Amino acid sequence: MKIAIVGGGPAGLYFALLVKKWWPEKEVDLFERNGPDDTFGWGVVFSDKTLSYLKVEDAQTHDEIVRRFERWDNVNVVHHDELVTIRGNKFSGIARIEILHILQARCKELGVNLHFHAPVNDLAPLRTYDLLVGADGVMSSVRSQFEDGFKPDLSTRPNRYIWYGTPHLFHGLTLTFRENEAGVFAAHSYKFSKNLSTFIVECDKETWSSAGFRDMDDDATRAYLEEVFHHDLTGDKLLSNNSKWINFTLVRNRHWSYENIVLLGDSLATAHFSIGSGTKLALEDSIALFHALRDYNRVPDALIAFEAARRPIVEELQDAAYESLIFFENLKDYMHLDPVPFAYKLMTRSGRIDDDKLRKRDPAFAERVFATR
Repeated sequence: MKIAIVGGGPAGLYFALLVKKWWPEKEVDLFERNGPDDTFGWGVVFSDKTLSYLKVEDAQTHDEIVRRFERWDNVNVVHHDELVTIRGNKFSGIARIEILHILQARCKELGVNLHFHAPVNDLAPLRTYDLLVGADGVMSSVRSQFEDGFKPDLSTRPNRYIWYGTPHLFHGLTLTFRENEAGVFAAHSYKFSKNLSTFIVECDKETWSSAGFRDMDDDATRAYLEEVFHHDLTGDKLLSNNSKWINFTLVRNRHWSYENIVLLGDSLATAHFSIGSGTKLALEDSIALFHALRDYNRVPDALIAFEAARRPIVEELQDAAYESLIFFENLKDYMHLDPVPFAYKLMTRSGRIDDDKLRKRDPAFAERVFATR
């Protein structure tokens, strides 16, 4: 069997290494338009549950990732200049480029053919492979070239966000809310190394327009946001890596496969970054596709089994992420709340955490919440 993978992000790389580890004799070609050291963005987040899956599938990769992790169990909410901490939330952060390098090295060790600086503009030559995997991101070329087969539903959301790094270390997942004459800003931040944190800023389109970002270059944009979050950054700078204001795109597909082509990662489904599930979805989708391929002799049967097993899980997570997305799109409606009720609204926004779960995670915070009712 010959397998072609378009896209060298976590989804494509992890699927490639799992296949090659199980079937050393298979030919696996991965095509990535960028170089091996190119990445856009900063740190990514893992849950402990996703880590447990990685340990089962390939302990060597798991151990290498964990060795470079920054861990935390707290969510910090900064609202009206007050810090509210909620414990019992186990997550880990790692630089996106670090995880790509780990997966690339493991793929090379197992014999995956990695082709960098190799954009695939014409999929016709790859149709000779037994399986073609489109893991080429939100703007997937594979999906667009076979749009009639996949029938994608792409929803561009109104909020704008921009992904920065900073040398200021945020110890825990920190959600910071600030307001000025232009409107309301939210920052999603967490450390992912010993000296760097991710710092994503989000705002609605009215705030974005009022602040004048349309006419600002990168330096002016960073200077403006450094001023908005001056107290939280304690004077530290924001770092750009081709950072641009973009709109989140919610990706769904009516069909996950078409003939011998299947989608993975962001080309298949996206979940809003406010619940930190992009990399989780990518890796767990890859595991599910590998399992289906391992358990079924024929590619068509494997693709049907993959979708049947995985779709309910992905759609449930997307539904929760959508509720989180709606919260941030309507953030101005909640800014009047006092810090503790605001933090409670934030923690329960997606419907995945109720009062009972909150009591188990952090009894002290739960008591503060219930005392305000």
